[in-house]
Amino acid sequence: MQLIKFTKKGIYCPQGEFYLDPWFPVDYAVISHGHADHARWGMKHYLCQHDSKAILQHRIGADIKIESLGYNDPININGVNVSFYPAGHVIGSAQIRLEHKGFVVVFSGDYKTQPDFISTPFESVKCNTFITESTFGLPIYHWKSEKELQNELQQWVINNQANNRTSVFLGYSLGKAQRLMSLLEGADHIYVHRAIHNLNEAISNSGIQLPETTLLTNDFDKKALQNKIIIMPPGLLGSRLLKRVPNAATAICSGWMQIRGNKRWQAVDAGFTVSDHADWNGLISAVKDSEAEQVYVTHGSQAIFAKYLNEIGIKADELKTEYGEEVMAKAEQEYEKVVAQ
Repeated sequence: MQLIKFTKKGIYCPQGEFYLDPWFPVDYAVISHGHADHARWGMKHYLCQHDSKAILQHRIGADIKIESLGYNDPININGVNVSFYPAGHVIGSAQIRLEHKGFVVVFSGDYKTQPDFISTPFESVKCNTFITESTFGLPIYHWKSEKELQNELQQWVINNQANNRTSVFLGYSLGKAQRLMSLLEGADHIYVHRAIHNLNEAISNSGIQLPETTLLTNDFDKKALQNKIIIMPPGLLGSRLLKRVPNAATAICSGWMQIRGNKRWQAVDAGFTVSDHADWNGLISAVKDSEAEQVYVTHGSQAIFAKYLNEIGIKADELKTEYGEEVMAKAEQEYEKVVAQ
């Protein structure tokens, strides 16, 4: 059964007459999560998981036509049962499950199999066809536990305070920022950039409790910030705002730090391997647990990961899409520049 088609506008379900995370305007878009490479402007109707609704309204527009569902709370769209399952990527992220006449397709969106302190943990979903990302689809990628990360980040803050330095963590306003807040909670008071603060308010207003933070205003008191914690978007590295932070020690937080270190970002003091995507073992376990007869591998190291899956007896093909870290990073930075103005 052909329950999905790969088109110029994105992944299309002809029976249901809707798209999954389309990258061009369509009549009906089912959205996996709020990152800019997956949730785009211009759709006539949006469907997302409950916790993503306020995020999409904040980032795309309060007047968009949007409907939301809880996890494992199916809706029938033109004879196709659609439901969301936790993806563990960011707040509100979901795998999208489609079922029609007993045939099941799961579109994973972006996902992380290791639990963190803030997003709903990933759940494996059995299906006939599984569409998986492969952002970190190389055997070199292995993540630390959330507790290990927490100890590492908070120890860095302690060391900075001993040297009279203010700890500045750089992470995207959706996902990475909230996760850093949860990892750093209790270490000291946390200040956040306006792009993060505004999004936090939208998330909190939808009923999700976040760690306590304070807005970093443009006219901040330097003495009040001394030795504290700041989280701001990576696009502000080298900005006038960052240069005004007293004795700033800066850290990039990204999965890429595992192999690239902070050499990619010459101007930072530290790099921490904090990723919201699955590592190599996580990708393999997600694919195996799905028990899918057909796997499509999207953005990232898709050629290598698809080749490996075929070698271990899992039928896998590459699927080119407009999702991915580079696309997301560019879109996120454009969004954060607008908010900063």
